Amino acid sequence: MVFSSPLFLFLFLPVVLALYAMLPGIRSRNACLLVVSLLFYAWGEVAFIFLLLASTLINWFLGLRVDREQDPARRKSAVTLAITLNIGLLVFFKYASAGIINDVNAIANTVLSMFHLPEMQIGDVRLPIGISFFTFHALSYVVDIYRRKSSAARNPADTALYIFFFPQLVAGPILRWSAIAPQLLQRTVTREGFAEGIRRFAGGLAKKMIIANAVALPADQIFALPAGELTPALAWFGTLCYTVQIYYDFSGYSDMAVGLGKMFGFKFLENFHHPYIAQSVKEFWRRWHISLSGWFRDYLYIPLGGNRCSEPRNMLNLVTVFFLCGLWHGASWTFVVWGLYHGVFLVLERTRFGSWIERLPHILRHCYALLAVMAGWVLFRADSFPQALAFFSNMLGLATPGGVAQPLARYASHQSIFALAAGVLFAMPSWAWFKMRPARAVERMPHKLGSAATAAGMTLECVLIIGLLFISSVWLAGGTYNPFIYFRF
Repeated sequence: MVFSSPLFLFLFLPVVLALYAMLPGIRSRNACLLVVSLLFYAWGEVAFIFLLLASTLINWFLGLRVDREQDPARRKSAVTLAITLNIGLLVFFKYASAGIINDVNAIANTVLSMFHLPEMQIGDVRLPIGISFFTFHALSYVVDIYRRKSSAARNPADTALYIFFFPQLVAGPILRWSAIAPQLLQRTVTREGFAEGIRRFAGGLAKKMIIANAVALPADQIFALPAGELTPALAWFGTLCYTVQIYYDFSGYSDMAVGLGKMFGFKFLENFHHPYIAQSVKEFWRRWHISLSGWFRDYLYIPLGGNRCSEPRNMLNLVTVFFLCGLWHGASWTFVVWGLYHGVFLVLERTRFGSWIERLPHILRHCYALLAVMAGWVLFRADSFPQALAFFSNMLGLATPGGVAQPLARYASHQSIFALAAGVLFAMPSWAWFKMRPARAVERMPHKLGSAATAAGMTLECVLIIGLLFISSVWLAGGTYNPFIYFRF
């Protein structure tokens, strides 16, 4: 089940909100959220729910052990065991689901045949939905306890709710146990907070349905073309569509998650801050998937030494972090190279190259960062290196025609062009600017006139939110193309 589905919007969410509002205390509300979160996950992945519940119980037990143990060596052993189990679970499913288990099976059968033994057949292993986010939440739980940033949960249901809470279960944002633990014990749903939650959810749904889905179809169609049918215009258009799709798909989902959290009284970390206005790759990562980059910084980069070491070691730390970031996204060499690609850029920006970039005019710095990121998205989206190479060759005008080239007009529909234009507009802080200008004008008005203008503005905003929800619902009911990128991870 995803947020942009009729089942969630018109049945699951209204029922959950009604049940939550009727329950009296924080404990009963937490229990309600845990039950519905398990149902939310089981709806799409019932086969793995008991495995993940067992993993949660083990993490809860090891968290208690780390919290209560006074001997440093035993505490370290307990947290090491927890990290090993969590990383082992992630690695197994990531690599097994990538088909590597089939290679292992083939090697085993070769050995068995040498001894005239019957062959064995290992079935395909599916990737559990949200396993990457599940694992990072579990790691945050035990590591935050080990670092004495927070105490372990005395009730295993609290640990389970932290990990399984449905707004962030499938695609984040990645939450820290130290930030969520106090909110599990005390939080308040206010009228203002609930209204803000609706605004964020409506905006995120509109990002997903109106912009991301509109460019997803041409992006998928163009990336599915044989190399000989590509042209420079198609390669650039497909890359631009995917650049817009992945941002509005993922940031839209994050906005919906933040909005849902507010409806239940939780405060989640913001996950995106206009990343496409960045003027360097370093700044891009400060604005893109903030919870992930922050997680890698605090739980990996700083423990490795961060920048409190020699320059060569610091550069190695950066490359290592982004190598692992690529692996986190998937067991594919294209993801690994994508991670290394960004790591190399971050290293370069610490050298004279970075100093030279900083001296360029604002617009050139922005173009540099955007082109670097878009080239990275080709690696991220491509199914193989030959496909990525075909795109790069066409984008640079170096490809040799090898087939019947597809016309750009076949993919550049009015809907996709509109979505691209809206995507470019709202990739900048345009909405904040639109709201700020009237607010400043209202401040200069007389009191009564200002009050009337404020009321009119609130009414207009309400109409806009209802309109976005209506349009998104109509497109959803119409069965428009509705993929979700981060189900892959």
